[in-house]
Amino acid sequence: MNQASPSPAPTHRRADHVLIERLRAIVGGDNVLTEPIDLAPYAFDGTAALKQTPACVIFPQQREQVAPCVAAITQAGVPLVTRGSGTGLSGGSLPIDGGVALVMTALDQILAVDTANLTIRVEPGVITQRVDQEAAKHGLFYPPDPGSQKISTIGGNVAENSGGLRGLKYGVTRDYVMGLRVVLADGQEVWLGNQCVKDVAGYNLKDLFIGSEGTLGVVTEVLLKLLPRPAARRTMIATFAQIESAAQAVSDIIARKIVPCTVEFLDQMTIRCVEDYASLGLPTDAAALLLLESDGHPAVVEEESAAMRQALSDNGATGIETAETEEEADRLRTARRAAFSALARVSPTTILEDVTVPRSELAGMVRFCADCAQKHRLRIGTFGHMGDGNLHPTFLTDERDADEMHRVELALAEIVTETLRRGGTITGEHGVGLAKKPFLRQQLGDASYELLRTVKRSLDPQGLLNPGKIFD
Repeated sequence: MNQASPSPAPTHRRADHVLIERLRAIVGGDNVLTEPIDLAPYAFDGTAALKQTPACVIFPQQREQVAPCVAAITQAGVPLVTRGSGTGLSGGSLPIDGGVALVMTALDQILAVDTANLTIRVEPGVITQRVDQEAAKHGLFYPPDPGSQKISTIGGNVAENSGGLRGLKYGVTRDYVMGLRVVLADGQEVWLGNQCVKDVAGYNLKDLFIGSEGTLGVVTEVLLKLLPRPAARRTMIATFAQIESAAQAVSDIIARKIVPCTVEFLDQMTIRCVEDYASLGLPTDAAALLLLESDGHPAVVEEESAAMRQALSDNGATGIETAETEEEADRLRTARRAAFSALARVSPTTILEDVTVPRSELAGMVRFCADCAQKHRLRIGTFGHMGDGNLHPTFLTDERDADEMHRVELALAEIVTETLRRGGTITGEHGVGLAKKPFLRQQLGDASYELLRTVKRSLDPQGLLNPGKIFD
């Protein structure tokens, strides 16, 4: 949503011929784009209704080229936006008009797998799913699995602190980053963290850069923690006639000291769109659908699955289906993984939002989103990670309809305010970027908000790294 302008401050300069030639000398002429037709694919990211064209796009081919590029750009006083695959959903990787887009996708090497220390060292352009595939060759496991895992990059995951379907049990990207190589605004390169399980030497600067959305530095290498691969996994879906029953079933499962690796939720609108899209045989009259998975030792998985099934039945599940084969499990997972694609087919513009509340507030929050849709005469499909309270109210709209877009903005403001009233956060995994920037001070309060700005000024005194994102 175009709630905030990404335009740089007037003191920022545009990339000129001198700078562009200097960048060509560093990365090679073929790796610098300046023609409008070539720049067009990089003028937007995965966020709806936002577009802005940079003066040039550069593709470093080696890690050693990044630092001199950053130094050249910032010395010229030109804004710099770092970018991976452009799948972000908060406008975080949206280019700056007249600035430089630094695209890291060519830095896509897996540098080392250390089975003794359970780590993998990768370049930022490595696709997320490929990290887990490489780990699997060694009987290991990389748990973070954002919905965009087949195309998103590890560098982008670090920048946004991406979550995923397995977040309830395994956590998010931050929980697996052990070390980072980062180029700072002045072109200096630093290494933060190491492969030690324990390290309390000085400030935890590594975590400062995780989730910083490219506003503090450019990540050029990542050291990730791996886990032993689970020996077994069981997948099931359950449908309910009431949202509150689904939420209570999840609470009861966790109260039984079971922590599934996945607990996902779809409301009725999303169920209907998924069924129309994928023809999975889902009951379209259901008010809610849960996708649940247990993983670990086979005996534990069997025991947990039986206990989860009982909790679902006790809370009035109208249907429970358990996968008996991996093919069936993939079919059941499709019900959740296809949610965004299915909703996106309904209207010209799909605005995927991201709020998180305590689990105890989930049912009420889902109901509030439905009531908000009715109040503002909008279509909103809600799905998300019920296990960790992360919801994705998805607006099905048309950015060409100014009146409807205004109603979308009003509804979003009400949803955010209600989220905060219930003790939640304005974003659980998509980041602040441009889309959530107007609400950040509302969540943090003045003192914490100004502390963030102090950190930004300390590391990027000219305000050239991804300017206008998170805050002005």
